[in-house]
Amino acid sequence: MIEILTGSALNTVQDLGRPRAMTMGVARGGAMDACALMVGNALLGNDAHDAGIEIAFFPFRVRFHKRVNLALTGACGPVRLDERMLPANWAITAQPGQVLAIAPPLRGARMYLAIEGGIDVPVVLGARSTDLKGGFGGFHGRALNKGDMLPCHPASMMIPEGGYGLAVPLSLPCAEETVVRILPAAEYEMFVPQARAALQSGIWSLTPSINRTGYRLDGPSLDLAVPLGLFSHGIVPGTIQVPPSGKPIIQMADANTCGGYPKIATVVEPDLRLLAQSSVGSIVRFVEVTREEVVTEMRAQALRSEQLIVELASLRRTLIPWRSQSCPA
Repeated sequence: MIEILTGSALNTVQDLGRPRAMTMGVARGGAMDACALMVGNALLGNDAHDAGIEIAFFPFRVRFHKRVNLALTGACGPVRLDERMLPANWAITAQPGQVLAIAPPLRGARMYLAIEGGIDVPVVLGARSTDLKGGFGGFHGRALNKGDMLPCHPASMMIPEGGYGLAVPLSLPCAEETVVRILPAAEYEMFVPQARAALQSGIWSLTPSINRTGYRLDGPSLDLAVPLGLFSHGIVPGTIQVPPSGKPIIQMADANTCGGYPKIATVVEPDLRLLAQSSVGSIVRFVEVTREEVVTEMRAQALRSEQLIVELASLRRTLIPWRSQSCPA
């Protein structure tokens, strides 16, 4: 079991979400930085879809009540297992009674705690992710509170004393600004030329109005050429909508499944994680790319992920099963 020692409305159990449920009006959900969670699962030999804990409020502390293998990925900052400092993107064994303490990140905004075998919560609509709007999935359909006890699987392999991790860290947004790539959306041509130019040339900042559903930006006003009334229609994570205020909203992991605001652009899937790792006040810049460039990048990213999984699987084959050890469980 894992005992949560610090509660927050922002820390939840997440996996890779429910993309097929969007046809039923259910948000895709899942980890805001899916790449970080997948790397954590890969470090432990988990299935890519196993659930972990998304940590967006710090400091965060948990106590382990059984021996478990864990991995921490995502944002970089001070992390201690009792008195041992842990590197970023690292896997290690926690013993019963040990406390993991995570301080606010120095770079990035979200960390992911993966456990060997995944967090053992029920599958709802095809996933273990917490849907905060719907109040289902994850741990009782809500954020984690102090005193919660999460079921998890015991360690099956003996990780070396110091643990192991990635030699090359995961990419995180630059301290100065976050650059994300976009594709024009359905109503792009209906905005005035100055608005289309300002989308890329303007300096945008993340306002305090950000959550798992969407990020509201502050910057130049994006005006339509003529007033436009739209019926609500399907939208997805990455959609950039422009309400009457002219200030854009980027739909994130818990994106609404439909909306009527005009859409000026869409953030490409690989760059949503960069936004997820950006904090309030961060500067955001948009760069338009072609669909072909995005497809090429996504294929290369998938290949790199496959290679990483193969390399980590080879490393784990050198580890010793716990069942062959004489020490008590």
